Amino acid sequence: MKFGMRKPSLKKSVSARTKGRATRAAKRAINPLYGKKGMGYIRDPKRAIKNAIYKRTTFSAWDLFK
Repeated sequence: MKFGMRKPSLKKSVSARTKGRATRAAKRAINPLYGKKGMGYIRDPKRAIKNAIYKRTTFSAWDLFK
């Protein structure tokens, strides 16, 4: 498990703000349960727990400027 700062990726950042944003908006329009809080634990509990731990043990480079 990783601890500390995540390595910034310009490519992933741009993707999340362009195509990723449009894809999520389309999925949200079709599926009423998409993106709701707690759905990750229902779909794949093991993955959701791993992601929750990762989120708490790492931070972004942008968090240093806040």
